[in-house]
Amino acid sequence: MNDSDTIAAICSGVGSSIAIIRISGYKALEIGRQIWKSKHSLNIESSRKFLLGRILPSADTSGEVAFAVYMKGPDTFTGEDVLEIHAHGGATNSRRLLRAAINAGARQAEAGEFTYRAFINGKIDLTQAEAVCDFISAHNDNALHLAERQMDGVLGKKIKAVREKVMNILAECEARVDFPEDELDFIPIQEHLKVIESIEKELRKLYETKYEGKVIRDGVRAVIAGRPNAGKSSLMNLLLGYERAITTDIPGTTRDTLEEFVNIRGIPVKLIDTAGLRDSDDIIESMGIQKTLDSIESSQVIIWLLDASSDIRDELAAMTQYLNSADNAIAVWNKTDLIKDNKILPSAPFEVVEISVKNELGINNLLDAIETKVWSHHTKLQNNEVPVSQRHAEYILQSLNALPDAISNLKSENWELASIGFKSIINYLGSITGEDASIDIYETIFSRFCIGK
Repeated sequence: MNDSDTIAAICSGVGSSIAIIRISGYKALEIGRQIWKSKHSLNIESSRKFLLGRILPSADTSGEVAFAVYMKGPDTFTGEDVLEIHAHGGATNSRRLLRAAINAGARQAEAGEFTYRAFINGKIDLTQAEAVCDFISAHNDNALHLAERQMDGVLGKKIKAVREKVMNILAECEARVDFPEDELDFIPIQEHLKVIESIEKELRKLYETKYEGKVIRDGVRAVIAGRPNAGKSSLMNLLLGYERAITTDIPGTTRDTLEEFVNIRGIPVKLIDTAGLRDSDDIIESMGIQKTLDSIESSQVIIWLLDASSDIRDELAAMTQYLNSADNAIAVWNKTDLIKDNKILPSAPFEVVEISVKNELGINNLLDAIETKVWSHHTKLQNNEVPVSQRHAEYILQSLNALPDAISNLKSENWELASIGFKSIINYLGSITGEDASIDIYETIFSRFCIGK
């Protein structure tokens, strides 16, 4: 990305009633004066005011009524001069307005370039930049709340505070190399070790939130599996709240996987409806069955649907055939409304839930079971905590792995080697917030963004 260009992009959604063109860079005001005309002047005095005028996409048109707002940098999101044009929506008109800005001297912005400029201009750190993307891709309110707190700098401040403690220890190590001990009053090594203990504790606490972060940001995969006609597609539709999957009494109706997100107890869950598992000579159905097996292998939660009105021994045999020792499985007896006595249903090697999709009975028990499976080996976050992402966790782990050698060299007063160890920790933590991140890291993060952000 060339950060000296003035960039422009459509930042309103496709098909929205209002088209918003955002322009950022030193030419923003000049471009605005070329393509937007009004009795009001675009200048510093009118900064941050919505002004009514006409946008002139080309010389051969009378233009259309549009609002313009100019925001003088550095007090803007990008830290640069910013101009926004608000006009009538529609994909064709949006593209026409963007062409006008480009013809007047702007460059088409790349994906995430507005946020990238906010980062390089010191308006946000790298964790806050990532939060912008998390905010856009959030699947539920919990994910939005997490992204909001990360955008507020909660996680970045924690990392920076730990990094500053390490920098203070590094400064003393380097001072001990450069100056004789009788010239300066140095802090006792035991005091540094106490600080390092608190650093390690804080980093481990952050590292242990990586699973929670993945669940809230990315969600979990929950596959609905079982024999044909167990009610898998009907359960999928019930949990979604609308008819997504085709349901019939004909075995083998579902031949491919269907995937949709649903919010279950605050957890973004990607439900996967699958083809019923059975021996089949049908090539297409066999392909669907293989996809079912792949989904079982890749899912965090397995909802195995058993038909209580069918031969119970056959149902259990099929389940144990495909699920030998899956501690992430839930055995769900469906169609319990069709049997007279639930006591005839045998126990299973997994957690058992009894439901009737048709009568919507036992569904809350199933939702409770899914929630329990998701958090079975982890503790849910407190309201004010911000969990780390996989990227953050990798650098935190590298920092933790570098601590023992740094501590050993500190204890043996090998100041030069201790300095090297603490410098590496500082670099790892700086890669999280952006102080020491490489171009490759920037490109990976900002490539996830859409154009206009």
